[in-house]
Amino acid sequence: MPDKPNFTWRFVSFNETEREEVPGRIHHWYCKPGMVQHTDLLFVRAHLHPGQAHKFHFHPKMEEILYILSGTAEQWVEEEKRLMRPGDSLYLPAGIIHGTYNTSDALLDFLAVLSPASSGQPVTIEVGDRDPWKSLRA
Repeated sequence: MPDKPNFTWRFVSFNETEREEVPGRIHHWYCKPGMVQHTDLLFVRAHLHPGQAHKFHFHPKMEEILYILSGTAEQWVEEEKRLMRPGDSLYLPAGIIHGTYNTSDALLDFLAVLSPASSGQPVTIEVGDRDPWKSLRA
């Protein structure tokens, strides 16, 4: 049975993802409002090239799970740093400042699931240019 638009379920191959390029990374969206009817989830695969990052930020009303597929992430949560490798995951409650940095020579490939998608605006607040976050990695 072929996949039909506006179904409450949807198969999505990598080639069918909604590709979004933002500074420093590429997102491949698998699930978000408008792609799947009645969803309250955001599900994205992110690629960070060597030296790129999603600098310190937080999601005011969304919780998040990160899962590393390949590469190594220098992952910060508040002022704690850990290296995350394939198979590692991180749960973040809403409002927690975090940042993901690719300090390796290989592509960092990871998944992120955020909820609820209907949390309102802003979804993400960037703080990497503010103290103490801008000097934490120095």
